[in-house]
Amino acid sequence: MADEEIAVRLGYFAMPMHPQGRTWADTLREDREAVILADRLAFHDAFIGEHLTDRHENITNSLLFLATLIPETTQIRLATGTTNLSHMHPALVAVNSAMFDHLSGGRFILGISPGALPSDAELIGILGQDRNEIFAEAIDVITRLWELDPPYDITSPGGRFTVTTASTYDGDVGVGIVGKPLQQPRPEIVGTVVAPFSKGVTAMGARDFHPLSANFLLPQWVATHWPNYVEGRESVGGTASPADWRVARTVFVADDASVAEAYGRADENSPYRYYYTKMLGKMRALGRLGLFKTSREQPDEEVTLDGVLDDLVITGTPDSVAEQILALREQTGDFGELVYAGLDWVDPELARRSMELMATKVMPQVNDALKSGGSGAEDA
Repeated sequence: MADEEIAVRLGYFAMPMHPQGRTWADTLREDREAVILADRLAFHDAFIGEHLTDRHENITNSLLFLATLIPETTQIRLATGTTNLSHMHPALVAVNSAMFDHLSGGRFILGISPGALPSDAELIGILGQDRNEIFAEAIDVITRLWELDPPYDITSPGGRFTVTTASTYDGDVGVGIVGKPLQQPRPEIVGTVVAPFSKGVTAMGARDFHPLSANFLLPQWVATHWPNYVEGRESVGGTASPADWRVARTVFVADDASVAEAYGRADENSPYRYYYTKMLGKMRALGRLGLFKTSREQPDEEVTLDGVLDDLVITGTPDSVAEQILALREQTGDFGELVYAGLDWVDPELARRSMELMATKVMPQVNDALKSGGSGAEDA
């Protein structure tokens, strides 16, 4: 196997839980600074999430946020993580994404999801609608607009969207024409996978979209995504490549093991503790606490904050974190990119240092171990 087939890329994902009391401008500045640092550290890509009505996760439009980073970065691929397709007409997503691809010099990745936050749906009047259905119809419109020439004649499978410029198209004047992305035939499309045994990931495989497994899923549930993706690729005569699978994890790296344990899990001011406190609350409210359970029969009361932190936060010195990532890969199977989940910078120095150590110490050690055929720290 060639080295480039073995190597695991390093990506970045930002949907931090910023605590109350911080100004919106300050958290946006910090989130931008993190992506700029990721670019300088040669992270492969940066996925940025969006919510309309979340005080803590307060980037409302990932594409707008990322546009501010085009002149501040040089090589990192800029990815919506995700564009919530139930929130906007698909023609707007198609034309705005195509323009962004040109502005960024072809560094754009379209990350997509239905949009899961009920309060967002209520705000725009779609709380009672099937957002998964809207999502499925919308992505068909987006990809067809990028494929076809004007004046277009697109009706989504469920009939929700009819997209055409037939009555106004004038090729000589140059109206009625949707611009195509710089990347051809289209930019990479990535879907976030947040459920065990997801059938959505099977559909991704059939469409040659690429999965990103969420950071708040137990490794045993992450492992269920790959077989479904393979099934989807094979259903259309394709071959699944582990290089196309991204796995997000919540990681903190420090030079000192005691600092890593405190900031990454134990201390009351730990941003990791804060993040999972909020995630537990959200998932309880949404009836999705099963994401944190080792089995569907496990009682709700057995799901504790400390247990979740132990299961889902990878923390330690570079050697320890590399060992834990290699062990994760043994549980999930091969994947092409580890996506580092960025959280609030409670301590900016420690947060920056963690990203530096991840890029310069941890991932080279992981990839050296993989190239030599090892899977543990003793081989790294």
